[in-house]
Amino acid sequence: MIHAKPFDYPYDGRLDPAVTALVIIDMQQDFLSTDGYFARQGYDPAPLRAILPAVTRLIGGCRAAGIRVIHTRQGYRADRADMTEYEKWRRRQSGMEGSDVLLRGSPGFEIVPEIEVLPQDILVDKTCNGAFTHTDLEHVLRARGVTHLMLGGCTTDVCVHSTLREACDRNFQCLTVSDACASGDAYAHAAALHMVTVEYGVFGALATVEQVLAGLSDLARPDRTA
Repeated sequence: MIHAKPFDYPYDGRLDPAVTALVIIDMQQDFLSTDGYFARQGYDPAPLRAILPAVTRLIGGCRAAGIRVIHTRQGYRADRADMTEYEKWRRRQSGMEGSDVLLRGSPGFEIVPEIEVLPQDILVDKTCNGAFTHTDLEHVLRARGVTHLMLGGCTTDVCVHSTLREACDRNFQCLTVSDACASGDAYAHAAALHMVTVEYGVFGALATVEQVLAGLSDLARPDRTA
């Protein structure tokens, strides 16, 4: 098990890499660079960049344990065919009209180079904040028998939390990795993490990278009993 709060994960004590996936949300240039979407919104991307070592360690530990890694990327089609009038209006208000910010195929759409994406990893491209909306993520997870998810990435209060809520509503057992998530708003980040634990884990459990890695390393102990 992974020591977490408000309860250890998974709740039934059956930590099985074969049915678990790590979902890393939107670690893209548009969010982490100094000239991407996030910075153009007036936010400092430094807190997002600060979690890169933790996210890298988490990914490495999960791969070593046999847990599949899934990366999501947020952005609209390059031809903007999936962009509503409201979304176009928001781009104009943000001074991004005519730019390639948050467009698929643009440099800012790509995962930052500090995060290694391997051929066996799964990439899910999304338009909405939640990774289940208008994507094949759920089908991919069900096809592989995945029932448990661990989540990290950015931003804690928007895309991570939206995906977490969607996953919980679909009855996936969820663990949010607190120090592998970040936001440009410290208050929103703290509040989003707190919301995971209310009502005795209404959105699952909360753990640190160290706690996750310790739980995964315990799987390999020769004296471990089933």
